Amino acid sequence: MNKLFKWKPISIILSLTLLLGACSSGESSGGESDDTLNVWTMSGALDEFVTEFEDENGVTVKVQTIPWANAHDKLLTAVASGKGPDVLQIGTTWVAEFAEAGTFLDLTEHLDDYENLNPENFYEGAIGTTTFEEETIAIPWYVDTRLLFYRTDLLGEVGYPEGPDTWDEMTDASRQLAARGEGQYAIDMPKSDPQFPFMLAWQQGWDYEVGKGSENFNSAEFKEAIELHHLYYEEELSQMEKGKEFFQAFADGSKPMFFSGPWDIGTIKDRAPEIEGQWDVHVMPEAENNKSMMGGAHLAVFNNTEKVDLALDFINWMADAETQVEWYKANSELPANMAAWEDPVLADDPMVSTFGEQLESTQPLPLIPEFERLGQELLSQLEEINRGGKDIEEAIADYKDTAANVLSE
Repeated sequence: MNKLFKWKPISIILSLTLLLGACSSGESSGGESDDTLNVWTMSGALDEFVTEFEDENGVTVKVQTIPWANAHDKLLTAVASGKGPDVLQIGTTWVAEFAEAGTFLDLTEHLDDYENLNPENFYEGAIGTTTFEEETIAIPWYVDTRLLFYRTDLLGEVGYPEGPDTWDEMTDASRQLAARGEGQYAIDMPKSDPQFPFMLAWQQGWDYEVGKGSENFNSAEFKEAIELHHLYYEEELSQMEKGKEFFQAFADGSKPMFFSGPWDIGTIKDRAPEIEGQWDVHVMPEAENNKSMMGGAHLAVFNNTEKVDLALDFINWMADAETQVEWYKANSELPANMAAWEDPVLADDPMVSTFGEQLESTQPLPLIPEFERLGQELLSQLEEINRGGKDIEEAIADYKDTAANVLSE
């Protein structure tokens, strides 16, 4: 899944890291033997997982696990020094920034040589974040998206036992749930996810056109999304303060809905076993559409590697449908290869297969380096609206000005 980083201008960081020097001695710079592949990942389980590839190919895969909090600066240092891994994991929201910096090898000419690298194998939304300026710079590894988790019993009491299908139904159910009394809310809305407000906007029919820049935020659909977001705090359908842990509030019914990814299926099963059989997941509520975000991670080849063939052999193995099913079994991260979804472990699980249904209606964030910072700036304006009472039109105007400055830097 994607984690957020504190934004720093990449040109400044690259200049600093060039002055500070090269990467640590454990990184690939031509000193490793030809049968050793260096892989950087933020997924700690990969080290043990790759033993089958090692055995089949008679090679050593040297996995370096990097905490998400450190990964951004680590990659910047590698770009600046030219010394990095052979294969690296890249979060979907980082693709544009690092592609623009020349981090990745263009894989376009290699796609026909490996059966598992064919773009048609993968969800369209995932492929949408693997290309940059007509270059293929990564191959999808795993995907994630967001669904509505809901209490079937409590939603049944307000007329929606199978969950709300539309935002009108969502708001109707939420108002009834919040009317139960003090301390009772409808939903735990995401407060720190910069993609969530854009999901609301997509669902209202908004889209971001790269050539329009900050003018994208003038649209009526974008304003409708901001108004919808604010409604849930203005009417106290969602709690402004943090409150209980989400699984506790879900279990005791004080917040019987939340949006999240597939990993929280296990969280609820483990942390709230007392409500087994009383909850389910539902695709996103629909307005003009019900698009959710397309997240996850890709595998890319570092531009300076001397082991292109071995790196591609490894990525081809990781992209195989059977490999991705095994990765899901071990780590609950959803396959990007659509053929993997035919396996009974996914196809026969109603909750997991609902995520598969939602993956057919997803959208990646625009592939521009500034978009993650635009998300953080939008969260700041929403905080001023929801907590500080700022006028929505004024907030959008201020956001548009901020976006113009960000996009011109």
